[in-house]
Amino acid sequence: MTDLAIAANGLRKAYGDKTVLDGIDIKVPAGTIFSLLGPNGAGKTTAVKILSTLISADPGTGDIRIGGHDLAADPQGVRAAIGVTGQFSAVDGLITGEENMLLMADLHHLPKSEGRRVAAELLERFDLAEAAKKPASTYSGGMKRRLDIAMTLVGDPRIIFLDEPTTGLDPRSRHTMWQIIRELVSDGVTVFLTTQYLEEADELADRIAVLNDGKIAAEGTADELKRLIPGGHVRLRFTAPDAYRSAASALREVTRDDESLALQLPSGGSQSELRAILDRLDAAGIEADELTVHTPDLDDVFFALTGGADVTDQPNQPDQPKETVR
Repeated sequence: MTDLAIAANGLRKAYGDKTVLDGIDIKVPAGTIFSLLGPNGAGKTTAVKILSTLISADPGTGDIRIGGHDLAADPQGVRAAIGVTGQFSAVDGLITGEENMLLMADLHHLPKSEGRRVAAELLERFDLAEAAKKPASTYSGGMKRRLDIAMTLVGDPRIIFLDEPTTGLDPRSRHTMWQIIRELVSDGVTVFLTTQYLEEADELADRIAVLNDGKIAAEGTADELKRLIPGGHVRLRFTAPDAYRSAASALREVTRDDESLALQLPSGGSQSELRAILDRLDAAGIEADELTVHTPDLDDVFFALTGGADVTDQPNQPDQPKETVR
């Protein structure tokens, strides 16, 4: 438990007769990115608000420890250890970027000189130094989001909650934000990420939990979650008809495509499964001209685990390939 930045047992929250969180467990190792996925209204933001001390969990919730602090007994200790970037920008558009940073420094009770130093360093780090004297209302969406995270870092938190941090950003700004998140983790920061972009969780998260109907439907690495869903297969293509026929005889459970000289085998795409297929071909003295692994992606996982519940619209999200040529 000492290596866990976040440990919540039996997290519960209901509003009237609507149960939002039904006794979920969350464990996030220090220095990693944990992503909570789920359809709209699944309770992702509620979980963030509870863990960041903004609202209280319901009776019956077990122990919650954030950064080594007991949430119930020491909420101030938790607040000192964390930073929160919510769905909606905390940036004040009526003042400059620099003034937003200095305001956060004042809220953290930093001495004036230290506050100015920290603000200047963070504005430089997030490529906002040139715009520091301009009203934040003139910033682009990506600049406001970078300023949001810079403001979150003023207190040097070791745990950061990012609640849908890239919503509404264009693809270039989203990729810039991903790089910022990776750099935070490389510095030892723990990131708790909720996102509406399945690609984002796949790209960033060390572990992913899928929240549905108040419960964790599944949890694991992106690859582990993808292997839960059937439909993965390996496709072997041959140019020589004799090699194609020999491979069809040597391999079991194959689907043949005589026109394209291709064979398809069910497979989860794991290294051991691929090695077994190649070993059987080697034993028969056969070499495929092309081997392609087809695996389900997080979209497939999400819809399978949530019963087809809608994920928030994902504008400007490019299609992701579902296959890798080896």
